[in-house]
Amino acid sequence: MNVFILGGTGAVGWHAVRALRQHGHTVTALARSPEKAAKLTALGVLPVSLSMFDRAAMTAAFQGYDAIINLATSIPPTSKFMQPDAWSANTRIRTEGSAAVVDAALAAGVPRVVQESVCMIYPDAGAAWVSEEAIPDRFPMALPNLAAEANAQRFTGQGRIGVILRFGWFYGPGATHSEEFLRLARWGVCIQMGAPNGYVSSIHMADAGTATEAALRAPAGIYNIVDNEPLMKKHFAAAIAAAAGRSWYLRLPGRTALLLGDRSTSLTRSLRVSNQRFRTATGWEPQFPSAREGWAAMTIT
Repeated sequence: MNVFILGGTGAVGWHAVRALRQHGHTVTALARSPEKAAKLTALGVLPVSLSMFDRAAMTAAFQGYDAIINLATSIPPTSKFMQPDAWSANTRIRTEGSAAVVDAALAAGVPRVVQESVCMIYPDAGAAWVSEEAIPDRFPMALPNLAAEANAQRFTGQGRIGVILRFGWFYGPGATHSEEFLRLARWGVCIQMGAPNGYVSSIHMADAGTATEAALRAPAGIYNIVDNEPLMKKHFAAAIAAAAGRSWYLRLPGRTALLLGDRSTSLTRSLRVSNQRFRTATGWEPQFPSAREGWAAMTIT
């Protein structure tokens, strides 16, 4: 396919671009600096410079493409994660940006749009499995993702193929917080958000990349992109400690994170999310079945 990707130089984007190229797709990617453009060129990707808020420019740029993949985000660093104003750029990308991308894709006659979202918008489900049939919760941090999903669904409503990927909690190479968590674990401190017996549904960055490529074969709809085996949060923390090569003696913030209210809602809930629909639709399989294997494969200096 001839694919145009926004967010192709982001944390997930680099993995997605590599997966797309490995499967023989022709790829064009948005690049916001000469350095990133050079890296894309080295991968056999055509870099272009334009604004995702410029409908006219994107309409012209999207002509002749088989699919548009929108992975554009602006996630704040871990140190600012709980500051509401730190999310303003990401909110604009998810709302105004996704609307402009869909409008341009419709105007350019593109048949398929793939839109990134997250599975953390589901309500707390305890130990029950969560499928795409679960109705998302409309808490403040979820609204931008729901807006992006609505734009992809609007694309489908126009007779095209809109594919929504609800990714789990990212970890692995390229996820800055993963490297931070491993460094803390080396000091005996492990990050655990919420109750120890709650579930976290994660996805390794490399597996997120291959899932993005597989989405080019998926029918229109919503799909959960997570590990095959979600882990209890205490086991997830233990996997981080094992990857760091030591036992941990302090778990932060644990249940205390629940006191942060809606600012931490997406991370403190128990979400045992199923990826069965996507695996059945595309034949995709994650390289790392669970975070145990994924964290074990990750090293930092």
